[in-house]
Order: sequence, then structure tokens, then C-alpha cells
Amino acid sequence: MSITIRVDDELRRKMKEIKINWSEYIREAIRRRIELEERKKAAEKLLNDLKEGKRRVPSGFVNEAIREGRER
Repeated sequence: MSITIRVDDELRRKMKEIKINWSEYIREAIRRRIELEERKKAAEKLLNDLKEGKRRVPSGFVNEAIREGRER
């Protein structure tokens, strides 16, 4: 797939001053955003499943997670 974007002349000039591979930069930004959205979707599904009683949090999990977070 190929995507084309339009930028104004000023932005294009500034982009030329910075020596990076803009295509790769944009591909990586898209990958990161997709990963973020997938994580959000998974978290929302998990929360809904917990609310509906389809899943339950194992005993001691919350305390263990908080402890690990503090140690980091």
C-alpha cells in the first residue's frame, strides 16, 4: 500500500533541513499508534469481561502488581 500526504511549503522546507528518513519515521509512528490502539482495545475488553463476571482477578494479583511497580 502506498500513502501520499500533502505538506505546505514551509513544512517541506523544514523537513528537508532535518536529515532523517521521513517514510520510515511515519511507518514507525503508525506502528506505535496501532499497537497503542490494540492495547487500549484489549484493556477495554478485559475491563468489560471483569465487570460482567466473565473473568476474575486471581487472589493476591493486585497487591503483587503494586509491589512490583514500587520496586521498579
